[in-house]
Amino acid sequence: MAFNFQFPDIGEGIHEGKILEWYHQPGDMVKEGDPLLKVETDKVVTDIPVPQTGKLAQTSGAVDEIVHVGQVIAVIVGKNEEVSFSTPPPTEAYHENDTTTHHSETLAKEKTASTDEDGMYGVVGQIPVGDEVLPSTNEGQPAVAENGASHGAKVIATPVARKMAADLGVDIAHIRGTGPSGRVMKSDIEAAARGGSAPAAPRPTQGSAPSAPAAPKVVAPAVPGEFPGVVEIEELSQLRRTIANRMSQSKYTAPHATSLDEVEVSKLVALRAQKNKELEREGIKISYLPFIIKAVCVALRKHKKLNATLDLERNRVVYKKYYNIGLAVDTPDGLVVPNIKNADQKGIIELAREIEDLSNRARERKLAIDEIRDGTFTITNYGSLNGQFGVPVINYPEVAILGTGRIQQKPVILNDQIAKGWIQPLSLSFDHRIVDGGDSARFVNDLVTMLADPTNILML
Repeated sequence: MAFNFQFPDIGEGIHEGKILEWYHQPGDMVKEGDPLLKVETDKVVTDIPVPQTGKLAQTSGAVDEIVHVGQVIAVIVGKNEEVSFSTPPPTEAYHENDTTTHHSETLAKEKTASTDEDGMYGVVGQIPVGDEVLPSTNEGQPAVAENGASHGAKVIATPVARKMAADLGVDIAHIRGTGPSGRVMKSDIEAAARGGSAPAAPRPTQGSAPSAPAAPKVVAPAVPGEFPGVVEIEELSQLRRTIANRMSQSKYTAPHATSLDEVEVSKLVALRAQKNKELEREGIKISYLPFIIKAVCVALRKHKKLNATLDLERNRVVYKKYYNIGLAVDTPDGLVVPNIKNADQKGIIELAREIEDLSNRARERKLAIDEIRDGTFTITNYGSLNGQFGVPVINYPEVAILGTGRIQQKPVILNDQIAKGWIQPLSLSFDHRIVDGGDSARFVNDLVTMLADPTNILML
């Protein structure tokens, strides 16, 4: 019996992914647990394993194509079993009120299976607007394609294309789609809105096996006159789209306020140098960040508002008694924030090793889902890039984020004398709905006390 494998829910808040690579092709024998394909989500790059042993009869989705949770991406059959996809039943591809599931043959049978013109199974369940295929009858009007398609034929279109067509007043029934199976894509609507037309895409011959060719990465050219000079247009990556959405959500949801301060850290500088000398034989080198994390955890225990979440739906504040400290990591693909679980329970050396490990794997996009969720407080160290002060954006739904600047020598007053001192800039952004200015000041004051003299970490 054929097993319809749906794109699984691989982590909290992840609804879609972009296919990067298929490890197997139709006709291959596959073994349960082996990697089937590599996908990029809005947070990580990960392998999706084969759900059960058998023969891979069909795949749905080309490289660089977006697939959604609940969408059938592969069909697996028995070793000697064959499945024909040439004459799929005419069904709808979207159920507004269904509940998304995965790895479920039962649900696929209970609900109407959906197919496109190639016979590939479509989305099962409630899926947010994306780039999956939706058959459209243009609100009951007969579809008349420019290439002479028969009246009353359904127009295959993505929801993004349909929404754009409605917004721009473009009749989608008169658009020749350039996507697989002639589906109307966003780029087709853009071309029509500019007054151009896209060439008709070739359709597969009747009875031929459906294929999933790699879709080229389309970057729409600038409209003549749109810009006064030469420009370069780049498609947003999954990660960059997520960063944009999360930053907007944070700034427009949580009213930000920021507290700025400086701390003289000569004792911390000396302690770090001493420890690095002691650990040199073991090949361990400690940065300032483990000490800052320890101080932050102590301060968070004392100032619980900054390790909380505001739940307005239930009119409550959730104070967290665990301390998962996020680290904002600058990667070639964009900002990624893994977190150290239970950082308060770890020593300086253990923190140093975990910081290095998480940072390296973040840059390589090899983090696991659980390493980037359930954070409670975030630190962004722009000092590593020679930054001084900043106004960091809260990693929502957390309520605070600490920015640390570059430690450098400056003139200071010590014992009524001008002397050289090592100065650490600090910036604390906080959600003013739950954290007041006094709360932030007391939190920063305790941080200053501990960083100025690390022995105070044991005293507070």
